[in-house]
Amino acid sequence: MAVNLQIPSESEIFPVAGVEIGVTEAGIRKANRRDLTVFRLAEGASVAGVFTRNRFCAAPVQVCQAHLAAGGPISALVINTGNANAGTGEEGLKKAKDTCEALGKLLGVPAAQILPFSTGVILEPLPLDRLVAGLPGAIANLAADHWSSAAHGIMTTDTLPKISSAKVQIEGKTVTFTGISKGAGMIRPNMATMLSFLATDAGIAQPLLRKLAVEIADASFNRITVDGDTSTNDSFIIAATGKSGVNVNSESDAAYAAVREALTAAALDLATKIVRDAEGATKFMTIRVEEAGTTEEALKVAYAVAHSPLVKTAFFASDPNLGRILAAVGYAGIDDLDVSNIRLWLDDVLVAKDGGRNPAYQEADGQRVMKQAEISVRIALGRGQVSDTVYTCDFSHEYVSINADYRS
Repeated sequence: MAVNLQIPSESEIFPVAGVEIGVTEAGIRKANRRDLTVFRLAEGASVAGVFTRNRFCAAPVQVCQAHLAAGGPISALVINTGNANAGTGEEGLKKAKDTCEALGKLLGVPAAQILPFSTGVILEPLPLDRLVAGLPGAIANLAADHWSSAAHGIMTTDTLPKISSAKVQIEGKTVTFTGISKGAGMIRPNMATMLSFLATDAGIAQPLLRKLAVEIADASFNRITVDGDTSTNDSFIIAATGKSGVNVNSESDAAYAAVREALTAAALDLATKIVRDAEGATKFMTIRVEEAGTTEEALKVAYAVAHSPLVKTAFFASDPNLGRILAAVGYAGIDDLDVSNIRLWLDDVLVAKDGGRNPAYQEADGQRVMKQAEISVRIALGRGQVSDTVYTCDFSHEYVSINADYRS
């Protein structure tokens, strides 16, 4: 069951001028489910993306990267679920390109203006005939208010759709920021199986949008983990249509800070919703490391704690076996770490200091915190002034069951 995941109502999901979405049932893997989505973008929209760092990256990721690197306009996105088209060699690459050709012909644009995305089972051939046969239906379904349908249509093991939407007043004009994401397992984006599509009607110059996409991914999707596995298909796309009349061409523009803040907030909302709906999750945990010497140090410690199966299973059991956290800090890879300087808190409860257990700590206090659905772990290293945060979840019996039964 998802942990405190809020789904906006239809009235709280705002269409983005210059973006139309069509969703249909193509039978990619299973019948009678929405599994094919098309985004059509207005002429002049700028698009940027951040993708998996997995060297075994999927065919659609390779095609997306090539089309974006070419520097031409992007007119549409096409997303299928049920099949990742990963580990499929040259045949898979050809099918990803053929998908772009087929949609390009239907929309009257070159194939190079299409970005393809796939998610689902790895190492299986993409049923291209079904995908192509479904494209006319998706196009016929195009509408500005189909964000919710798209959020459902890109789900795999997700139990709930992930949607973020906001209107922000910038320079006296209303600017919309709406996005969707999917992912519940195989999540440690290194830019899970993660896809996210975020759009705004602000105008953002292409070079600046490329820079923003990387920075925003680092502040959001690259700060979450469910199981430490980096997918072959992770993709995060930002599209800016310019239809609001607010335009940002450089970081010195007056609207830049507000646009960047709104995009980052939307991405972080979508990223944490992935963790809240993680496979089998019962707890949402915020791991904050303070007083690190560098960002690298802070993230080493945060991820060591967030990835530890012993820590994650203790949280699932609400068992304040907190020596597991200190052990993870100790093996995080900081060779000259002085453990006598470390302090550890569970929410407001000081658990450890001066290299050992806080004399005032009572297990009943730790138990009280561990029973909560949302828990904060705060670790001070006593080495500097740098802080960083990672979001994760517990490991339950259900996580194992979901992944054992995934292909059946």
